[in-house]
Amino acid sequence: MDIYIKKEVIILNYLWPILILLSFLFSILNGNIQNLNNSIFSSVSDVVTLSLTLVGNMCLWCGLMKIIKETKIMNLLIKILNPILKWLYPDSKNNKKAMEAISINTVSNFLGIGNAATPAGLKAMEELQKENRKKDELSNSMIMLIVLNTTSIQLIPTTVIAIRVALGSPNPSNIIIPIWISTIAGTLTGVIVTKILLRRKKV
Repeated sequence: MDIYIKKEVIILNYLWPILILLSFLFSILNGNIQNLNNSIFSSVSDVVTLSLTLVGNMCLWCGLMKIIKETKIMNLLIKILNPILKWLYPDSKNNKKAMEAISINTVSNFLGIGNAATPAGLKAMEELQKENRKKDELSNSMIMLIVLNTTSIQLIPTTVIAIRVALGSPNPSNIIIPIWISTIAGTLTGVIVTKILLRRKKV
């Protein structure tokens, strides 16, 4: 872990400043200083617009998830997902707190709300670690949770659509069908491979 932290510090403290200085140097030598200035100011404007769009999108969907958690809708969603989650997480099907957090995480990912999915995923990991007998190793349920968070079927890719709206896409939602195909294929592949490897692990 310390090695990774040191690498990140090197990148932040040395590599990026060097790249910035080199870009200024090349723009001066090539006579493109005016283009560089224009790009800097236009980028600042684009970043602000994009940030505001993403913050609004995040507030909307995180607020919606909060409402869902406080109502009977979440219980309904958990009941619907329960048979699938019991098959995906057979070792943790009796851990009510973990399964509830996994359900929230799954629904959030399904709706493309990564910001709402992350806290639920961390809570699920925390609960799964409590029942994990080998504390220095990932349990089968923890491995499956990581795989599903990485692949995750997305019904409504809200974050991607919000980015496309902010960047002026004429048809920001035309990526939905390709995303359905790619995420379904990725999730099925991830689940099948993980199930096979976990069986071999037991053997």
